[in-house]
Amino acid sequence: MQNPFRNIPSVNELLESPPLREMVDQVSHSVVVSGVRKFLSDLRHDVQNAAAEINVPSAAELAERIAEWIENDETPALRPVINATGILLHTGLGRAPLAGEAIQAMSDVGRGYASVEVDLASGERSQRVLAVESLLVQLTGAEAAVVTNNNAAATLLTLTALAHGREVIASRGQLIEIGGSYRLPDVMTASGARLREVGTTNKTRIADYASAIGDETAALMNVHTSNYRVVGFTESVTTAELVALGRKHHLPVIDDIGSGALVDLTKFGVADEPIAADSIRAGADVVLFSGDKLLGGPQCGIIVGKRAMIKKISQHPMMRAMRVGKLTLAALAATLRLYRDPQTAELSVPLLMLLGTPIENLRQRAQRLAPQMAACDGIATADAVDDVTFLGGGSVPTQKIDTCCVAVTPTKGNVSEFAARMRNGLPAIFGRVSQDRFLFDLRTVFPHQDAQLIKALDAAAANPPAGEGPTAGAGDQPPAPDGGSQESPSGDGAWR
Repeated sequence: MQNPFRNIPSVNELLESPPLREMVDQVSHSVVVSGVRKFLSDLRHDVQNAAAEINVPSAAELAERIAEWIENDETPALRPVINATGILLHTGLGRAPLAGEAIQAMSDVGRGYASVEVDLASGERSQRVLAVESLLVQLTGAEAAVVTNNNAAATLLTLTALAHGREVIASRGQLIEIGGSYRLPDVMTASGARLREVGTTNKTRIADYASAIGDETAALMNVHTSNYRVVGFTESVTTAELVALGRKHHLPVIDDIGSGALVDLTKFGVADEPIAADSIRAGADVVLFSGDKLLGGPQCGIIVGKRAMIKKISQHPMMRAMRVGKLTLAALAATLRLYRDPQTAELSVPLLMLLGTPIENLRQRAQRLAPQMAACDGIATADAVDDVTFLGGGSVPTQKIDTCCVAVTPTKGNVSEFAARMRNGLPAIFGRVSQDRFLFDLRTVFPHQDAQLIKALDAAAANPPAGEGPTAGAGDQPPAPDGGSQESPSGDGAWR
């Protein structure tokens, strides 16, 4: 019997083939050589371990396969997408997009060296938080601030620094679980603090906190239930009430407000979200919130509050493991500067811009896009439809936001296959499926991206769905905003 290994071409033979010569021009010689060697090694392994004789493809066919494999391998897993899901803070799609000023600031400090931990006036070493602390103090009214890599880290660090080995009193109705089964009781345990639950799921009174205070109490904690609501026969304690009790017993109050609004978002149709400055005015000693949700900045956790508390937190050894780098600091500082003028923030922070777009504007865009989409090959129907969406990111899960979409029906294949082609196109587009139609929700599509939607549809028509065969339901919905499903699009709120 002929030795099957004889039919496997050499590396040099394959490198001379047109597909791989073209690939060298696209990437580099070393990348292509490495890819060819890896592919051939896997092929030899398959031939050696096959139960029956394997028909080794020709050198030309192998070269085509290897070139395609390298091209797919070189495509970045993290790349830009158009968010047409309508979910403004979609965790799977990166939550809040950054303002142009934030992107420019990151570019300015990222392309070279930057004054991260040096005082330019004295030349002496300084603290990196100074890049944003004065802005956070100005915007919240706090005495001091520090920044971590996300709000989960801010919570863990704060509890570790202020309550390790002692008790923290919190309401049973606020023992929140967030994306990835990350639970507040588990965070308490990890911090070394002991959770003291008070009240019931639906009712907690100030007397419940008072009766639980003892010699082992280190702090009182209030947690905003950002990703769920308890309604009906309920009662809860305000931050001001908790602060009054804390002062009476000389105990600090930690207020975790979660999503991190710096301004009142009621005018955008988002109500009942706590504002950082309100918590500080109420007297909270430490306030925790996210930077990449309602604030509309980069992913980070922000801790503001009394100077003595912030100093204790910032000096804890764990702080170094949770600190942020120069790019995050630059983006956060640029975003915070926009908030010094609320009108500037509304015009410049993408989240606020998208939230503030009037429904009539979205409707006009949808009515203009619908006939253009209907004219694309592969599209049977395209209609402008009014709908509702949600903020996402675990914020205000019960509050609907008016929106307008273009609902399309493909001429061939099912809507799941069409959604898969949209995801795998250039640019990748995520929408949502409703009643066997694919919806492009314009609440989260920037106006300059409208033309790209049409181009994407034209490109999809050139790649018909025949034989695609995605798994059942694979294209029915975008990645859940925070571990939930598109049927419950606000998700459960990856913390925070």
